[in-house]
Amino acid sequence: MGQGGQPRRGQARDGELGAAVARAQDGDESAFAVAYRIVQPGLLGYLSGLVGDDAEDVASDAWLEIARDLGRFRGDGAGFRGWTATIARHRALDHLRRRRVRPTPSTLEQDVLDLPAPHSTHDQALESLSTERALALIRDLPRDQAEAVLLRVVVGLDGPGAARVLGKRPGAVRTAAHRGLKRLARRLGVAEGVTDDGPRTLGESR
Repeated sequence: MGQGGQPRRGQARDGELGAAVARAQDGDESAFAVAYRIVQPGLLGYLSGLVGDDAEDVASDAWLEIARDLGRFRGDGAGFRGWTATIARHRALDHLRRRRVRPTPSTLEQDVLDLPAPHSTHDQALESLSTERALALIRDLPRDQAEAVLLRVVVGLDGPGAARVLGKRPGAVRTAAHRGLKRLARRLGVAEGVTDDGPRTLGESR
């Protein structure tokens, strides 16, 4: 998983990703490999938050479907990220149903959290998201918050893109991501009360 700046790096590569996908749709196998290398790290991180140690198996199933249906995809690089995340999410939910395992609900008391939260607090929390401990903490979030954080931070989707994957309104996903990140900041020991020092990927309005 990338560091806190990963979403911006991922979005910066969406032009390269879109071009690779277009070439792959024309039958260029090496271009498909390029698209895979760009998307796979974020997709695997997202799936790790949903199914834990089974993430690689679920990702393999998802990529088989992605390769099979590639000719039906229409969109740019950012759209491809969302499309692959949607497929991966369906495979993850199928996997969980087969195992009859539900994602573990948070044991933390549900707080009423005010929005918007300090953005720099979020950034400090995101700097720790490359650790296994952070993934475990994300899995301990309420389901809607965990998925919103994973899609926004790990996959690198914008608000509307994450909302399409989850079938929710962008505002609801943005709220869930803020709440999840603020909860993560508390769990990771990030100090509260810092001031906003500028726009950030997860704090911007969509």
